[in-house]
Amino acid sequence: MSYFDNAATSYPKPDEVYSVLIETMKNMGGNPGRGSHRMALDAFRAVYETRVKLAKLFNIDDPLKIAFTQNATMSLNLAIKGVFKPGDHVITTSLEHNSVLRPLFSMKDEGKIELTIVEADGQGVISLDDIEESIKENTRGIVITHASNLTGTIIPIKKVGEIGKKHDLLLVVDASQSAGVLEIDVKDMNIDILCFTGHKSLFGPQGTGGIYLKEGVEITPLMEGGSGSHSKLRRQPQEMPDLLECGTLNAPGIAALGAGVDFIMKTGMENIRKHEDGLTEAFIKGLQEIDKVRIYGPETVKRTPVVALNIGDIDPAELSALLDEEYDIAVRPGMHCAPLAHRSIGTDETGAVRFSFGYFNTAKEVSEAIEAIKEIADFYEGK
Repeated sequence: MSYFDNAATSYPKPDEVYSVLIETMKNMGGNPGRGSHRMALDAFRAVYETRVKLAKLFNIDDPLKIAFTQNATMSLNLAIKGVFKPGDHVITTSLEHNSVLRPLFSMKDEGKIELTIVEADGQGVISLDDIEESIKENTRGIVITHASNLTGTIIPIKKVGEIGKKHDLLLVVDASQSAGVLEIDVKDMNIDILCFTGHKSLFGPQGTGGIYLKEGVEITPLMEGGSGSHSKLRRQPQEMPDLLECGTLNAPGIAALGAGVDFIMKTGMENIRKHEDGLTEAFIKGLQEIDKVRIYGPETVKRTPVVALNIGDIDPAELSALLDEEYDIAVRPGMHCAPLAHRSIGTDETGAVRFSFGYFNTAKEVSEAIEAIKEIADFYEGK
């Protein structure tokens, strides 16, 4: 199969990710931080080593400011529901995933916050001026994606961070589509809270993710329970990472996530990005020569290796099924958990088919995908 659904989850993973996952499960079966015997300590060390690797990747001084979660959705819920208080005004964008939108809408509907959604244009581009002009006296923070999972639009987070710093606002960044493929420097970008998943461009297993909290950011945990420390306290310990980590961690998954980060460091993020950019550019160039194909996303700003498209009036689900069943090509149709982004680009009634490339895709696969789309377009045009 030609797997072009890397924006949902990357596949395949580097071989070392699989090896570390199995090795950890077989030989480090203890509960990290919940014992002093050898296996528990080995699991604890494996978890801590991944914190250190992620801290280096994101330029975080203290690895203990990173708490592990199940995924970016959990991280974003922790951030949004744990930081913003009644009366706060929050700014977000129409490019956001439901992992951002639903917690924010929930708080808005409950009367806890005011919410402004900055609309993207028809190409999925956000105006920084619109963000700054949305700031009010009670604005507390900006919650924003680093890159759209639908259009691939890359938001200039450093410039958003400058706006946030200028107005003393919290900046919460959803790095689901960018961690591992775009440079992220929490200090240079003035990021207060970074939410990321492990199973996409970080090459980790599903069920892994994390949240970084800048020193001084106050947050109320959504869950409380066993932390492996300060067990006599009636409430959750207040220091990171125990503040946001309760219950048994996914030690094998986290250790394997560390192997994914090692692969990125060894390969070079710039090399990964160059390869994926080349595939994306070749794909778009090939599509532009096919009648009836509509390509969505930015033309004037950079994008991640994500391309959404439609062919004439073909239903996206039907197109996806054809690609899967007749051409052995895996893509994602529908709304992509980003309904407002679809509204911005005009596909909220139909949806679209998303191709998302990864480091292990090849130019040959992309050429075959272009030919498949051409055959389908020609067939429907001749009906």
